Amino acid sequence: MDASKTLGMTSAISLAKPKASDLEHTRELEEYLRDAGMFETDAELNHRFEVLGKLNNLVKAWIRDVSINVKNMPPQIADTVGGKICTFGSYRLGVAGKGADIDALCVAPRHIERQDYFTSFYELLKEQSEVTEMRAVEEAFVPVIKMKYENIEIDLLFARLALKEVHDSVDLNDDSILKNLDEKCVRSLNGCRVTDEILRQVPNRESFRLALRAIKLWAKRHGVYSNVLGYLGGVSWAMLVARTCQLYPNATASTLVEKFFLVFSKWTWPAPVYLKQPYDAKHGFKVWDPRVNVQDRFHLMPIITPAYPQQNSTFNTSQSTRAVMVEEFKMGLQITEDIMLGKATWDKLFQPPNFFMKYKHYLVVIAVARTPEDHLEWYGLVESKIRHLISSLEHNPAIKTVHINPVTFNCQDPEYKDKPHSSWFLGVDFNKSENVNIDLTNDINKFVEVVYKQSTYNKAYKEGMEVNCKYVKRKQLTNYLSQEDLDKYKPKVEEGQPQTIRQKRKSDVGSQDSPSRESPENNKKPKIDGDLTTQATLNGDDSNISIDEAFSNTSIPGLAPEINAAQHSTYIFSHTHALSSYLEEYFNTATSSSSHTLDKYSPSSSSSLSHHHGQSHHAPTNGRVSFSRPVVKPPPLVLARQRLSSIELPDVLTPEPPQLAATRNNFIIHFK
Repeated sequence: MDASKTLGMTSAISLAKPKASDLEHTRELEEYLRDAGMFETDAELNHRFEVLGKLNNLVKAWIRDVSINVKNMPPQIADTVGGKICTFGSYRLGVAGKGADIDALCVAPRHIERQDYFTSFYELLKEQSEVTEMRAVEEAFVPVIKMKYENIEIDLLFARLALKEVHDSVDLNDDSILKNLDEKCVRSLNGCRVTDEILRQVPNRESFRLALRAIKLWAKRHGVYSNVLGYLGGVSWAMLVARTCQLYPNATASTLVEKFFLVFSKWTWPAPVYLKQPYDAKHGFKVWDPRVNVQDRFHLMPIITPAYPQQNSTFNTSQSTRAVMVEEFKMGLQITEDIMLGKATWDKLFQPPNFFMKYKHYLVVIAVARTPEDHLEWYGLVESKIRHLISSLEHNPAIKTVHINPVTFNCQDPEYKDKPHSSWFLGVDFNKSENVNIDLTNDINKFVEVVYKQSTYNKAYKEGMEVNCKYVKRKQLTNYLSQEDLDKYKPKVEEGQPQTIRQKRKSDVGSQDSPSRESPENNKKPKIDGDLTTQATLNGDDSNISIDEAFSNTSIPGLAPEINAAQHSTYIFSHTHALSSYLEEYFNTATSSSSHTLDKYSPSSSSSLSHHHGQSHHAPTNGRVSFSRPVVKPPPLVLARQRLSSIELPDVLTPEPPQLAATRNNFIIHFK
């Protein structure tokens, strides 16, 4: 890489060339990833290419057919209007593993409408023998058709350009292509635009790709890979790895993995992660800006997409999911440091933590349907609403920590074993008290209400669909999980080698890595590269830092830290320095021109959620903890569907179906 070239918002931390040991660690890492199925064979890649070619031809034929038969266009003109399929996500980044899905975009000219896509094109796909398990999600934030084409999972989006013709040479990265488009089309196009921009912002694509494969595998194994549940999705992980590549442009993949954990275990959230200086192309689309947009001030872990219009890719993140990820970053740093010193192997990093021994109390969310086809649709709806349950629980003063495992399991309970179903497990850590009753009734029932009302509004509810919640103690997990599932989370200890890194339990006193809001901050200064002449002291995590504090009060002005005579050996690498001079001036101007600081908008001061947690009059049982009526049975929503079918969904929840109120249950945990 040209040392004079700078990618990202700051200069690099280190331009050091890789050592022989770094190359050896990278070779070992690649070998492990290949054994773990993170690479596809040439035959599998060729199969994907052929499938995309067939879809591309199908799209072109469909656009021509609609142009002639629906839009009354002469055939000779319809032959020239074009249309094409573009890819994005892991396939476009070049990190697709075995069995990975393909994210694709159908690009059409201006006379083809979204309604045509979800009607005539959907019907055309249904006629194809290669297509299975297809469903349309037209009302989603980004409308999509999900399907399997020759057993390859494909998420196909749609965008209509304001052009008469869409040729294969159309450049989707040109900002002018967004002119006069609606927001749904812009969001669909952003997938391709962001992916291409990420690749342009990394200094070494091969090192980036190998490091990203490793981080994606680690995130999945450690249960922090799920955008819908409040963790990070594929594009967010890619942006974090890309930022690490910018800070260490000459590093090998193994070094990048270690530096990834170093940087983001100490990142001062909610300071945002940028890959490039943001700008406004003046096409009228909202960009992420906490000064202008009030809702942006509540984002806890902002990772900003590099393509216009810049958006936060992690708006689903909650206090609990962020705390879990920061804890995993810290554990990852300890393990990778041991790997670099030869004290551990890569298998240690990718070993899943023992989630089912970490907590004493669990909540189980079970989605049940009558048929596999109904369950496919019901599963997605329930999963998309679980983050509301997490948010509600973490605002309960009796709860210290909520930890959702994104993996779904088959429940061993005889009530569900023979039905199409999926179950999610949430580890819950309570603030320990004696002789109290903890009432979760409001939190649980509110989540159930949201699920059923949303399904009613979307007309997705079908007879037999249920969402149930149960309380389970750790010792009762064998009643719900198979021994095979539990064994997957048991720690592995290499023969002849002591287990030097222990997975800390929430009950451990003084645990510094606990994601609890009450956890004390570890003030020990982080270990920084010994091979750097100029070291970087990374700021520690502070979950309660305000937006003002994240963007101001820098002691060193400018983009790159300046080193004076008294500071030649160290400098402060804070998140203020991760911003461009443009943003620095931007926020300073905002602070000086406003009579209100942004502190009052920080999530810690939010009172938008208030719940009643009253004392129950139920007598405690003989055991330490008991749970009253643990199953929430679904209401019959036939009458509710008839009543609400003609009602538009307002900004607030729809009126409660009377059947739902009659099914409310008490969720009381008794502590003696």
